[in-house]
Amino acid sequence: MVQGRPAQPPEPKVLRIAIIGAPNAGKSTLSNQLLGRKVFPVSKKVHTTRCKARGVITHEDTQLIILDTPGLTCPMKAKRHKLEAAMLTDPWDSMKHADLVLVLVDVSDHWTRNSLSLEVLKCLSQFPQIPSVLVLNKVDLLKKKFILLGLINELTEGILNGKKLKVRSEFEHNSSSPAKTVLKVTQTPPPENRAQESLCQLETDKAQEGSSLDNSSTMKASESSPVTEAEGQKAYKYGDLKNRKGWPHFQDIFMLAALNGEEVDTLKQYLLMQAKPGPWEFHSRVLTSQSPHEICDNIIRAKILEYLPLEVPYGVTQVTELWEEGPSGELVIVQNLVVPRKSHKLMLIGRRGAVISRIAQEAGQDLMNIFLCDIRLKLKVEVKS
Repeated sequence: MVQGRPAQPPEPKVLRIAIIGAPNAGKSTLSNQLLGRKVFPVSKKVHTTRCKARGVITHEDTQLIILDTPGLTCPMKAKRHKLEAAMLTDPWDSMKHADLVLVLVDVSDHWTRNSLSLEVLKCLSQFPQIPSVLVLNKVDLLKKKFILLGLINELTEGILNGKKLKVRSEFEHNSSSPAKTVLKVTQTPPPENRAQESLCQLETDKAQEGSSLDNSSTMKASESSPVTEAEGQKAYKYGDLKNRKGWPHFQDIFMLAALNGEEVDTLKQYLLMQAKPGPWEFHSRVLTSQSPHEICDNIIRAKILEYLPLEVPYGVTQVTELWEEGPSGELVIVQNLVVPRKSHKLMLIGRRGAVISRIAQEAGQDLMNIFLCDIRLKLKVEVKS
């Protein structure tokens, strides 16, 4: 949002991070938490992020560039949701420019959490040279934390940072202790100390109802010899991937709750540590590569997705008619929402204009928080002629 060549510190460092995962895994929510401002649109509907956008975190001499990408989807689903062709290519383009990839998995979704999607596996296998980190999101929604042990084993194929994982369970039945679960992540050492043991630890104070795991359960890289070259990085054929559930080349694992910011700062500190010497791409005050108009469009579209049923939002075309400074220094925005059918117009306006008013009010508030100025937003709806 601030143009101009970036002023470089004496020894600048940079890290480009691609965040990939299935639609609605929480990529934009995580990006916003890392940035500390709601720059990327978020809604409960899939495919809220429709294009590749970059977020910028500048901390002391280090710049993190977050490539927030659309959820990895297949051509069939893209057609169903009338998605732009860019949504199929943008995640791949982001990977080409990434120094590190975060693979986000929603552990609260019991239908999809046990395996990485074929599209994610294809992406990882296409770029096996890029270091990858597994990020388990929404862990706060899991009542039985011991489930994470099994998920980690499946999603890593039992291998982390080139070493085999070993699951160890210790049982101590103590019915009087409180039913509370503590999740503890011991961070792996930075790359130059990678010979040291990588450790991912889960401790359970008390087994949840119906669980056989009690006092402590540990999953860690075993002391045995590292995985051989043959088992290591290699290109996988499409047929191989269809039978795979996980990826055996993750260098680290993080568990967090992006929505409430739990453990996000731990991940952020880790990312800052991974940065390598290199010139900054953006001015230190820049938060995103998106233009103000793009941010506005994305925020409004996210609200439309939030409040309208199924296929309706995907057919809305946004046309900005006015963008100017008002008499009191406020930003005045008038946007026309063009829909293909009269029934869609009625739904978008809502009874007595309730839906469109709510969308305008909430989008206006979000834009105020981003642009840090007063916003007067007016939305109009018309049927495509």
